[in-house]
Amino acid sequence: VDGEIPVMGVRGLQGFVGSTCPHICTVVNFRELAEHHRSRYPGCTPTVVVDAMCCLRYWYTPESWVCGGQWREYFSALRDFVDSFASVGIKLVFFFDGMVEQGKRNEWVKRRLKNNREISRIFHYIRSHREQPGRNMFFIPSGLAIFTRFALKTLGQETLCSLKEADYEVASYGLQYNCLGILGEDTDYLIYDTCPYFSISELCLESLETIMLCREKLCESLGLLVADLPLLACLLGNDVIPEGMFESFRFKCLSSYTSVKENCDKKGNIILAVSDHISKVLHLHQGEKKLEEMLPLGPNRALFYKGVASYLLPGQSSPWFFQKPKSLIMLDKQVISMSSDPESKQGVPICTEPESKQGVPICTEPESKQEVPMCTPESKQEVPMCAEPESKQEVPMCAEPESKQEVPMCAEPESKQEVPMCAEPESKQEVPMCAEPESKQEVPMCAEPESKQEVPMCAEPESKQEVPMCAEPESKQEVPMCAEPESKQEVPMCAEPESKQEVPMCAEPESKQEVPTCAHPEIKQQLPEETDSDFNLEVPMYAHPKIKEDNPMDMDSEIKQQVTLVSDPEILKVARMHHIQAESYLVYSIVSSGEIECSNTLEDELDQALPSQAFVYRPVRQRVYTLLLGSCRDDISASLAVKEWFVYPGNPLRHPDLVRPLPVIIPGGTPNLKSLWLNQEPAVQARRLDALLACFNLSSSRDELLAVESPLRALCCLLIYLFVQVDTLCLEDLHAFVAQALCLQGKSTAQLVDLQLEYISPRAVQLGSLLVRGLTTLALVNSACGFPWKTSEFMPWNVFDGKLFHLKYLQSEKGYSVEALLEQNRSWLTRFHNLKAVVCKACMKENRRIVGRGHWSSHHTGGQGVGIAAHLSLGVVGPG
Repeated sequence: VDGEIPVMGVRGLQGFVGSTCPHICTVVNFRELAEHHRSRYPGCTPTVVVDAMCCLRYWYTPESWVCGGQWREYFSALRDFVDSFASVGIKLVFFFDGMVEQGKRNEWVKRRLKNNREISRIFHYIRSHREQPGRNMFFIPSGLAIFTRFALKTLGQETLCSLKEADYEVASYGLQYNCLGILGEDTDYLIYDTCPYFSISELCLESLETIMLCREKLCESLGLLVADLPLLACLLGNDVIPEGMFESFRFKCLSSYTSVKENCDKKGNIILAVSDHISKVLHLHQGEKKLEEMLPLGPNRALFYKGVASYLLPGQSSPWFFQKPKSLIMLDKQVISMSSDPESKQGVPICTEPESKQGVPICTEPESKQEVPMCTPESKQEVPMCAEPESKQEVPMCAEPESKQEVPMCAEPESKQEVPMCAEPESKQEVPMCAEPESKQEVPMCAEPESKQEVPMCAEPESKQEVPMCAEPESKQEVPMCAEPESKQEVPMCAEPESKQEVPMCAEPESKQEVPTCAHPEIKQQLPEETDSDFNLEVPMYAHPKIKEDNPMDMDSEIKQQVTLVSDPEILKVARMHHIQAESYLVYSIVSSGEIECSNTLEDELDQALPSQAFVYRPVRQRVYTLLLGSCRDDISASLAVKEWFVYPGNPLRHPDLVRPLPVIIPGGTPNLKSLWLNQEPAVQARRLDALLACFNLSSSRDELLAVESPLRALCCLLIYLFVQVDTLCLEDLHAFVAQALCLQGKSTAQLVDLQLEYISPRAVQLGSLLVRGLTTLALVNSACGFPWKTSEFMPWNVFDGKLFHLKYLQSEKGYSVEALLEQNRSWLTRFHNLKAVVCKACMKENRRIVGRGHWSSHHTGGQGVGIAAHLSLGVVGPG
């Protein structure tokens, strides 16, 4: 997930805290906090968990941002940030958003469309003023989030990528590992009952001072308990509950509120009024009446329950829940989709404190005023696991760190039958067992010992939202799959109309059981417990740490029960591991859910000569789909389509584009993923490179590319692909790209900072973004092919600088000689001509002759490249 980062969290709360309740903000010093933590918890390293997506704006300090990114400067700023905390003995753990939750897709689309309007204004300003807009129009460079992951890993930092949006995992990690606090900019961290929340926007790196926002003081000001905050957040609106859903209710609260403050704005008084209603009205009936009897939930009842439950961390419960309506169960079923990550039950450990190896208690009473859980050297407390934020089905897990015994966690309220949840600390293998709502029969969820991966055994077939495994291009219908857990037989649910080939899927045909998924390996989220006999019951949320039980599962059934595009558990395990460790890009989303997204790019919608990067690199992605999914079906292009949520001019994002794989032709045949990913024989490395070049359709230029020195080899590969695809790129563009790459090798960060541009060209802005998106595409292909190249080969701080490229572009456009472009450095001249020759020769093999701009009419709008003009008919099924 990448793009401009908006203010996140509870609507209106950020402004309210700043204007009405400034006393909840306390200036703190990280050096002093770390010293206090070490004295209180000997042996525990003070740790700050960082919501990286909230910090991108803070970290990107370079003055230039429209030209494609000042990557050397940015890398230097990240190093300074890390070093500042290391100097006072604070460990940092960084979390990045990995996928967009289905329940938040509408909000994601809304923000992307808003970003499109902002980008239009940026290009309008550039055309009008020929300069970069002020910081008030700042938009983060394309690919910033992706390359920040790699930069932090290069700096030796623990960097994790979530399986859903990161805030829940950040809050859970902070609580579970007794962290010093959370560093971010999201008011949701005031709502979670977790460790202290620190503001990144107020951080002074020199003094290490910032603002701590205290949820207990917030509650004091509002007359609420900490356990009431999730209820307040949903009534005000957040990323789950649309702000307009309870607008009339908030107005009624404001109308009857008798303590309106004149010095407070309307939103502030609304927050005070809603809080007053909770404390004086709802508290009177708490535990006696259902929420829907006290609040105007109406048809939004299920969504509201889900919103409140989304704030409950492992081991926590809400006093507002004692019953769960059927509509919530149905909503949980409906949100299961291709991107709900049915494979994500795999247990992968979050790193514990390396020195102490101690278990850290993570459960706090919601009403507790204690923000930081205790961390004692002798602690052997259970570590609850978490449920999947999408389904919010409560699946707590408990592992006794030293006993290595499985701990059953769930008890069915009516039958009192225990539903064990097992966690084996050594293998990190989690084995949930789900209670089937109607039969009360246990439905095992199998884990394969080698893969450490858990696989749900049943899926809800009556759900209105299918668990798509393939898309029939003509009908655009998704195909659910079904398997009977008892018999372990696959039940074909659909057949391809033309091939009549059956597609086995996974779902219990009559089961009312949902398939929970997991946001982070050790973070599973709870839903309210239900006890009313009128409602279908789901897995209850009680943990029972004293009862231990061995895993009774049949491990062989996992392979049959996999609900993912790729069925091989070993491949899924590897893909998931690389995803969580932030080593790959998009691969896990493709193999597990078949749904990916790419945020906004600085592209000029009025420039018809340059196609969007979404189209330029689509053929590469299509070949990657074949590489990753080719074993699913013999005729893959006719049966499968990947859902792409890519932002480009003119795309309303009402539906994803359904994109078919393209054939990938690799000399010697297409190797399977096990060979590419797991085979360590030296000869396989050459096969990995063959696969990478084939994805870019550059197999015929293999020898020439291998002759190019690092780190320019990857850039050369990308330039060949670009100039073949986009026929409006000219010789001057090639000169600018190559000259900036060579000059970059000889410049210091300080020299790059001092570069001055005569003016800003909107076309050069888009070209810079186009190249950077190409580097992110290289990250995808490299990870899909088993990492034939080191990531340093295509990291932008090694091969690209936006301002330097812009300077070379302007010089080349003016007709500067090659010697002038290379700043009279004769040692670079031979390398320049060699690189240019490799690109031009490879393009000629594809009948693409690169000519100077003089060959083009000033009014030429161009096609959309050799591979772009037919993008609507080549491998694209259409909107989903």
